[in-house]
Amino acid sequence: MTRHRDSSTRPRRRGFWLAALAVVGLVAGVTGASATLALRRSGPAASTVTAGSSTRSGAEHTAVATPGPTIPSDTPVVSTPSQTPAGFTVLAAGDVLIHSPVNAAARTATGYDYGRVLAGLDPWVQGADLALCHLEVPIAPPGTKPSGYPRFGAPEQLLDGLKEQGWDGCSTASNHTLDRGLDGVKATISAFDSRGLGHVGSATTESRSRLPQLYELTRGGQRIRVAHLAQTYGTNGLPVPAGQPWAVSLIDTDVLVSQATAARAAGADLVIVSLHFGQEYQSTPTSQQLAVTEQLAASGQVDLVIGHHAHVPQEIVKLAGGPGDTGMWVAYGLGNMISSQDSACCVAQTDSGLMMLASVTKPVGSPAHVSDVRWQGITVDRLGRQRVHAFADIPKAGVGTLSAADVKARYRRVLAVVGTSATETDQPSVPTGEPPTVLSRDAG
Repeated sequence: MTRHRDSSTRPRRRGFWLAALAVVGLVAGVTGASATLALRRSGPAASTVTAGSSTRSGAEHTAVATPGPTIPSDTPVVSTPSQTPAGFTVLAAGDVLIHSPVNAAARTATGYDYGRVLAGLDPWVQGADLALCHLEVPIAPPGTKPSGYPRFGAPEQLLDGLKEQGWDGCSTASNHTLDRGLDGVKATISAFDSRGLGHVGSATTESRSRLPQLYELTRGGQRIRVAHLAQTYGTNGLPVPAGQPWAVSLIDTDVLVSQATAARAAGADLVIVSLHFGQEYQSTPTSQQLAVTEQLAASGQVDLVIGHHAHVPQEIVKLAGGPGDTGMWVAYGLGNMISSQDSACCVAQTDSGLMMLASVTKPVGSPAHVSDVRWQGITVDRLGRQRVHAFADIPKAGVGTLSAADVKARYRRVLAVVGTSATETDQPSVPTGEPPTVLSRDAG
């Protein structure tokens, strides 16, 4: 699939599929068939916690009856579509961890093009209705040079690459959020805002820090809002700016529950929480990860938890509780999406990660819920110019500098920890409608 390179328009992912719909519709018309095409994803539709070490504007939509214009008797009346059960998909992936070699691989004569590094995930991201990434590093403030570990600062062109690929927004709370201080927080948020991308987990004002990032989708005649919250276990010992503790959101489950409850009261149909927590390079969730997620599940306010920080894949499970006691899905850790980690620096499992594909169902007059979760593994060819690949798309003979044996070994390591609650999918999903609207965090 060719990536859409015009950054002045909505990057999608959707153009190909909508064109396909038009062709199918034309064929149906020629044959006299009357059918409704539904594009769906392949497959069924407390206290502060510390852990680990480093390495639009849119007011709540309310339908209000207002007098309309008088329609002349000879004017045809066009009825609006009735509401029908709605469904859409949410995709999440692991840490966007921009080490210096990743920057070098993206470097061009005039700047940076991260598309060539990320391109292997294009069909997967472009096929999702709502795609949420995790930016672990800040954007380098204007006038400063990009940097890698230990004090990260990514070029702002990274966000061009992510938007072009089809990501709608990211969580930004991590142990590296303050690597470039408050200036880095400001540069990061400015870069997101200027590109119309959603973001949550760090803030430049106290009022913004209290609000989730909202995304709005229209499906089956229903307008559905998704609220996204994010927190991190800590900041690698870097001090939170004096008088501005809201610059980065630190894990406090009581606060999360309160924010999720408020989001639902304000009209959110689904609440997703991203948590940067756990122990680096450890595939087993820590007791703290378990405690936080169990409290969120027991609250009945959170539908889905997306975990990051360990840099290795961890289990995906469904906990008891959740909204309406229908359960709460948790991906304890999605590993790395893009990085320069593998066995040469760290543990072997850091070379791979997970994409989590959640199917959401919203019956008419009933709450939305996560009806199904699937996954697909991804891996980075560090020696092959840092290119990322989905295991399902890698030829049998291997790819880049990775042999068939290398790929098999990496895949087996992922399979050993992801668990059996969620099922594996080998096909990207297909968008079910128009891209989501990113609502401003200033208005809620």
